[in-house]
Amino acid sequence: MQTALPEDWESSGFGLYLHWPFCDAKCPYCDFNSYAVRHIDHDIWRDAFLLEINRTAKSLLNRPLHSIYFGGGTPSLMEPRTVDAILDECALRFRFSPDIEISLEANPTSVEMNRFKSFKTAGINRISVGVQALDDIALQLLGRRHSAADAQAALDIANTVFDRTTFDIIYSRQNQTVDDWEKELLLALSLVKDHLSVYQLTVEDGTVFGERHKTGRLAGLPDDDTAADMYALTQNICTDADLDAYEISNHARPGAESRHNLIYWRCGDYLGIGPGAHGRLTLNGSRFATEAPRQPDTWLMAAFNGSGEAVHVPLSRMEQAEEYLLMSLRLREGANLHRYQGLAGRPLDSDHITELETAGFLLRDDNRLTVTEHGRPILNTIIYGLLNARDR
Repeated sequence: MQTALPEDWESSGFGLYLHWPFCDAKCPYCDFNSYAVRHIDHDIWRDAFLLEINRTAKSLLNRPLHSIYFGGGTPSLMEPRTVDAILDECALRFRFSPDIEISLEANPTSVEMNRFKSFKTAGINRISVGVQALDDIALQLLGRRHSAADAQAALDIANTVFDRTTFDIIYSRQNQTVDDWEKELLLALSLVKDHLSVYQLTVEDGTVFGERHKTGRLAGLPDDDTAADMYALTQNICTDADLDAYEISNHARPGAESRHNLIYWRCGDYLGIGPGAHGRLTLNGSRFATEAPRQPDTWLMAAFNGSGEAVHVPLSRMEQAEEYLLMSLRLREGANLHRYQGLAGRPLDSDHITELETAGFLLRDDNRLTVTEHGRPILNTIIYGLLNARDR
């Protein structure tokens, strides 16, 4: 059996991810495991989540839980009493850390905004609003069901109700220019409390946008050079606003970083519950990858039959090392070279690191390896080179 280094999850934290798979409508760019449905039996879904929390907690007793994240889908469509019951069950089954972060994703519609106070009463202490754009035409093209005014109103309410808030916004959209993006980003920054996620639009296979793109019906997408200019502009403007990119797409004021997502990027342990949810768990010295069935009805039946988990496989030390490098180099803090070597059983190729340093893509400071601003736009290429340099 392949083992994990104990400090891997202990130093990076332990989180719980809960996936609510339902939305009011499926956005054409979205490749998440989400489904637009007319009717949801909230009582059945609440019971299923409680069963899975109870089942999985039995092998994780006495672990301090550092974060809980309700993602989706659109988890703000959950009934507040469901969120309340889930958090009560978590408090019974796990040991909450004193500063536990409990996040929930929401959309800027009036129905969901009206629930913000109820979610806070249930125990949510961080809200993530899916704004995506602050331009009405862009929102229509993205298939969103809210207006720019709705988004601003939702953020006003969120910032009033919650101490910690964040929102998502997408650039490199259809017909968008660099000047357009600069104006929109400055508007976004005027609405930020302490955290902002900025993503470049990607056209994924299996989405409506993917099918349109294949047939030439997704006109006006910026070219690669324009998208790169938008990325560079984003870094400069956000840095000037004291919102440094602590991760490639995530900007925060000091101390406001997403604790839950840091667990992912630092390769801590996390439990995934709900349709299609993934997890990484270290049990008895071995690290496992877990995955739940994607289809909601399949997961629901599995949860009531004793286990809402379809995959539970051990990860080799090399797989853990590669995953650590893939995740940690997304962070401004970078990767710990000793940790990588401890997992992989050998160091990264020093000569190749030196080549990338000379080219201005990497910085090596004693035991720490970080990607420079110049290197971030080509991160995937850098990581591929690092992992394969030993085979040259």
